[in-house]
Amino acid sequence: MLNIYPQRKSPRAATSALWLDLIDPNAAEVREVETLAGFALPSRDDLNEIESSSRLNARDGVLSMSVPIVTHVEGDPPLVTPIGFVLSRERLITVRFAALPAFDAVAGRFTDSDKPPTSSLEVFLDLCDELVDRLADGLEQAATDLRTLSATAFHVPDSRGRKAIRSNNVIRAQLRHVGRLGDALSEKRDGLLALGRAIDFACGMTAGWGDVASRMDGLKLDIASLDNYEVHLSDKVQFLLDAMVGLIGIAQNDIFKILTIVSIVGIPPTLMASIYGMNFKNMPEYNWAFGYPYGLGMIALSAIVPLAWFKWRGWF
Repeated sequence: MLNIYPQRKSPRAATSALWLDLIDPNAAEVREVETLAGFALPSRDDLNEIESSSRLNARDGVLSMSVPIVTHVEGDPPLVTPIGFVLSRERLITVRFAALPAFDAVAGRFTDSDKPPTSSLEVFLDLCDELVDRLADGLEQAATDLRTLSATAFHVPDSRGRKAIRSNNVIRAQLRHVGRLGDALSEKRDGLLALGRAIDFACGMTAGWGDVASRMDGLKLDIASLDNYEVHLSDKVQFLLDAMVGLIGIAQNDIFKILTIVSIVGIPPTLMASIYGMNFKNMPEYNWAFGYPYGLGMIALSAIVPLAWFKWRGWF
């Protein structure tokens, strides 16, 4: 799909447009824009390249930049989609393969704003500004989720008995949630770094295109601060991962301790039952009227004494 901004009904609308937005374009739409622009547009494979020379290049006054951005669909894992910016003095051409709210917000400024963008560079900076805002919102949401997980993991009373099993299941679910947050933060940082490089590149290559140096400096400062904040969140993710793995290990140790105590407590009664299970002729207890209750009492006592000792030692 091809969107043209500002939107006009004139046949020459595309020729005079400031912004041509291609969304998952077909071959005909790509050819149409390439014919209008006079140069080839990057393909999806080109936009997925990770080398700086592939993501940022300039030729004949036209800048080509590629930025990976994380998108979220309700119920699905985060999806990384590339965005291509082709910037010249006359127009900005964007190539993307997913719906992005940042682009919709900038498109709305052409009709709903008193001061719509007046140059291709302003459109580019508006898009970068919106992308940075949404990355910041994503980091804020991740921080909120991490605070909730931290409070749940470290500020609840210890579970005992059968509740401990349910608690372990909760910790495992939280561990998966922390892992998903770590993946999302990693993808967001890739987007921030790529966006920062693109803005630096555009800043150096568009000197004299307009009085936007202060906006570019502000965007670079925002990206630097968000990058530092993302590092802080990533450290917290790692801390929570280590802590939750430790909590699961402690719970497993508790289970093994219980099994060890049960096995040890069962040894003396087994020994007593084995002794009185021997059928030797001259065992005096066989002729004793209270021999059977005595044997049962010895078996019970041999189990109670180790339990009392373990309790005194604080093993359970």
